[in-house]
Order: sequence, then structure tokens, then C-alpha cells
Amino acid sequence: MRQPNGSRGWHFATVVSRPALIAFFACFLMAAVALAASMLIAPAPVEAQASRSDTMKRHLGVASCAGSTCHGRSLGDGTPVRQDELQLWQEESSPTGAHSRAYRVLFQPRGQDIIRRLGLDQAGVARDCLGCHAEPGAARVEDAVGCESCHGAAGQWIAGHYTVGTTHERSVSQGMTDLVDPQVRANVCLDCHFGSDRQGQFAYHRIMGAGHPRISFELDLFSTLQQHWNVDADYIERKGRPNALRNWAVGQAEALNRSLALFEKPGLATDGMFPEFYFFDCHSCHRRIFDGEDVRASKVANPLRPIPPGYPPYNDENMIMLAAAVRVLAPDLTGAYDGQTRSFHAAMLQGRDAAVTEAGKMRSMARGLSTRFAGSAFTDKQGFAMLDAIASEAVAVRYTDYEGAVQSVMAMDTLVSGLVAQGAISEGQASALRLDINRAYAAVNDPNGFKPLAFRSALAGAVRSIRSMQ
Repeated sequence: MRQPNGSRGWHFATVVSRPALIAFFACFLMAAVALAASMLIAPAPVEAQASRSDTMKRHLGVASCAGSTCHGRSLGDGTPVRQDELQLWQEESSPTGAHSRAYRVLFQPRGQDIIRRLGLDQAGVARDCLGCHAEPGAARVEDAVGCESCHGAAGQWIAGHYTVGTTHERSVSQGMTDLVDPQVRANVCLDCHFGSDRQGQFAYHRIMGAGHPRISFELDLFSTLQQHWNVDADYIERKGRPNALRNWAVGQAEALNRSLALFEKPGLATDGMFPEFYFFDCHSCHRRIFDGEDVRASKVANPLRPIPPGYPPYNDENMIMLAAAVRVLAPDLTGAYDGQTRSFHAAMLQGRDAAVTEAGKMRSMARGLSTRFAGSAFTDKQGFAMLDAIASEAVAVRYTDYEGAVQSVMAMDTLVSGLVAQGAISEGQASALRLDINRAYAAVNDPNGFKPLAFRSALAGAVRSIRSMQ
């Protein structure tokens, strides 16, 4: 996992904490609001005469997974799974415990400040926050984001799940969410970490203006931070070998697909007389303002954003990363993809109707790429090539703003980690790369001090070191 101060541990036992990653991870930890204890929202009682169909669809709660012969052991020495998954879910000192803390952060000072600034009452908190800070459909909001938030309502599959000789495929056939599928996993994560149109799952700009961290997403990072399984021989036999390179590429495509799908919805894309600024590049507006005669504009031209200075651009961080992936994994689409990117940005100047039309075309490409990537076996050679593409002149000229730069250095970190996992780079070589990768992280350490040209130089230096190891 990654270290928040900029260093990277190549063993999964360590934890991250770089400033850029904190912004990422805080999307979930520090969400939107806080309630006083008296404002707890009680779950609706389950009807005594509920039908079997209703029971099968019910969320049974974390306790249903907590048996000592299931996932509630104190030591992770069980078979075929660790069996201490509940303990990891509750771990206070690690990001693996973030989901269990999601409800409690609503009571902490930052949440209290947000709720006060937004003027939310009990109904407002339930409407705007509990869709992500508690498990929709759960019996206990205090369980926060429990097992079934990701794995699906257990009423459908729990009886077969603990049967001797059962398989992952059987559980999935009975209703468990197939998180092994990178497209499925990405969309489960995106509901809260990027947003959906369901109640309480869209962090509109006013929530961020009240103190919520900006929204950003990277599938492999989130998967690593929440890892509560061992990738051993048994895991590989049951579910196949994980591929960080594929997860990264699919995650970028699905994030772009989700962003554009939300943008296409009129109820989400506007806020009174203004557009919903959630969709725009934060730092294109949040720049320092100087009035002196000798001031020079800090904006750097972006060739694939054909829009004039002073116009807020769409947040295209995932669009840029997908451009790098396309160059390696779908080179036949490079020209069409870059052309559609340019058309989409240009359409933002023409009005909402034109922008929605081009967004639909862009989203269609993202969906197709996601499916193509999900079915691909990513090789070490492709991993190195993607690192080159991320720092190539064709892509690097688009790192004109902080959001895209953060995604690129996160991508580099993720791809290097994937190459280590696949045996293409040794752990010793990875350790030698940390200094170069940390220089790239340092260049995005301060959003207000971001310098595009200096960042590109740091990124290129890291890639040159990685290239020498092929």
C-alpha cells in the first residue's frame, strides 16, 4: 500500500499517507456532515409478515458475517479465507477500517462544521449524507459501510455461502456482487467515491464548498487500501490472479463513464442559475488572484482543451489517463479518442445541448474501452509502455492543472506496484525507484503551489529511471 507522506511500501502490510492520497482517501473518511447523537436516524422496522422474497433481498447486517467460524476470528489464519475480515474492517489505525468509521465521522468536528455551514436538519443529513456514510437498506446505520454495501444483500446468498464445498461462482449466481470483475468493482466503489444519482450519493459543489474534500477516484488504490484478503494459491485458484494494470485501466474508463453519465442528467448538472461546479476542474477557478501591473497569468495552454482563458474546463483527469491507456492498449483508437476529447471540450462553449451530445459520444467510447480492457491480459511490456505513455509529450502537455497531475503520478505509482506484483520489477528495484517517484509526488504536494512545467520534469525523470529497468 501507499504511504501518505510520499514514501511507498511495496508490501501490503504497510499503509499510505501522502498528501495527494489523503485527498483521495478523505473523499470517504471525511465526508459531508455531522449529527449530534440525538439526531440518529432509526431504521424502519421490518414487518413481521415479510414475504420470503423480501427476506431474501434484505441486508442482514455485519453481525451475520461475524461468527468465529466465518469472518469474525481474531487471527487471520483461516482457510480458505483469512477469517479475520471483520477485525480488519474495524481496524482504527489503518485505512482498512475506513468503511466502519464512515458513520462515526459524521459526529466529528469536521462533520459538525460542514453540517452547520450547510444548515442541514435531520432530514437534510439523511438525504445528503447517509447514502454513503451508512449502508442503504441496512438494519443498523451504526454499522456504517458494512459487508453488504459492497458484497450485496446477504439474504439472497448467505445460506449457500457457508455451505461446505461452495464456490465463488455459486455465491455470485445466488446474488452476491462479483467484485472480482473489475467493471463491477469499479461501479460499486464509484457510487460513493465519485457519485451516483441515488439519494445521498452525490457530493455537489456546495458540500465541497462547506468543507468536503474534492471527489477523485482510482480503482487500484482504493482496492489496495481496503485489502482484507491474501492473494495466495487458494485465492488464485478460486478467483484468478489479480492484475493491477487492468484494474487501473478499467477504473479510469469507468470513472470517466460515470462522470459523463452524471453530467448528462439535468437535475445534477445545474444548480440554480449556475452549472453544477462539481463537474469542473477545481483549480481552474481556485487560483490565486493578483491585481498588480506586473502579474503574469499562471495558466498554461492545454492543446486538447480548445477553450479560452477564464472559462472553467471540465475536470478531465480520468480522460487524460484514459488517453495514455488508449495509446498502449487500443492504439487503433488513439486519433478518434483524442478527437472526441477535443470535440467535447469545445462543445462546452456552445451550450448544454451540444455538450451533452458530445458527452454521450465520449461516454460510449469510455464504455467500449472499459469492456476491451476488462477482457485483456495485461503484460509486463504493456505496463512499461503505459508508464512511458503517461510521461510522453502527447499526454504530458495536458498536465496543465493539478487534478490531472495528481492522477498521473498516482497512475505511475499504481503501475509500478503492479509490475512488482507481476515479478517484472524486484522489490529491491522498486525501493530504488522511490526517490524518483517521491519527487513527482512532491511536485503535487501543494495544490496552491502547483507548477505544471516543474511537475512534467519530475514525472519524466521518474519514468526514465523506470525505463532503465526494462
